[in-house]
Amino acid sequence: MRARRILVTGADGFLGQGLIAELARRNNTDAVVATDVREVPQARRLPGITYRVLDVRDSGLGALLAEHRIDSVVHLASIVTPGKGSNRAFEHSVDVGGTRNVLDACVAQGVKHLIVSSSGAAYGYHADNPAWLTEDHPLRGNPVFAYSDHKRLVEEMLAQYRAQHPALAQTVLRIGTILGERVDNQITALFEKPRLIAIAGSDSPFVFIWNEDVTGAICHALSGDAPPGCYNLAGDGALTIHQIAQRLGKRTRVLPAGLLQAALTVGKALGISRYGPEQLDFLRYRPVLLNTALKTRFGYTPAQTSAQAFDAFVAARAAQGKPVTAA
Repeated sequence: MRARRILVTGADGFLGQGLIAELARRNNTDAVVATDVREVPQARRLPGITYRVLDVRDSGLGALLAEHRIDSVVHLASIVTPGKGSNRAFEHSVDVGGTRNVLDACVAQGVKHLIVSSSGAAYGYHADNPAWLTEDHPLRGNPVFAYSDHKRLVEEMLAQYRAQHPALAQTVLRIGTILGERVDNQITALFEKPRLIAIAGSDSPFVFIWNEDVTGAICHALSGDAPPGCYNLAGDGALTIHQIAQRLGKRTRVLPAGLLQAALTVGKALGISRYGPEQLDFLRYRPVLLNTALKTRFGYTPAQTSAQAFDAFVAARAAQGKPVTAA
């Protein structure tokens, strides 16, 4: 079913802004309602878009769906990088509780299609992860990583609702590491170091997806031409930490796992690092997503490979006067 009346949660986040801009540009729907916990400034509001301030946990979501006769919801709201003063209970209430609220509202109001931005992190960072993960591999998350654990819990909940409420079609996109012209997070910070940290015995491969390809995949799901289901969303191929360093004109600093774990433990205890020893697995056991189902079953091929997305990110940083390459 082609989406005609769409509501987007987390619409003022990084992905949300890009999606809303694309929907406004296409102008082929009857209604687009952009919701976010923050009010969108007038200067950023686009014609043809209805803006509403709404916490994803708000019980008023159902009434908003009914008011605008929404048939399709794109659920992007989640906490990727917690702010200062955040805590696990709050993050769980937004990520997991908020998604449950969205699901209940969709079921109650007869929404036909729910598209959810999940993550490759739902598979977890584990030593026995296969070289390439497909959608058939188990979602194990990692309890020590709030984001990974919550994505796993959300996906388990989504599976329960698929079984109990089959009238609500679901498209779940398990997204790789997103890069774009304005991306700035803990992963891109790794690439800004004079020397990139590598862990002995691990190539730490990354799969990347350009932000416009994420928007393109969501729009493809909204078009009605793609079958619902769960799909890995990443560009073709992967780059190891050593290949990334080479592209940046930098060297790697290869450290034994035990030494790095000890350093992270001390740094966290002394308050000089926000990251603890658990980050070791985040770095060495990257979930590497195979996108075969995305291309063959879902019918969407990202315009950029992982390598091309990374190169585009590097070029964008240079154009902004914030190069990540070696001097």
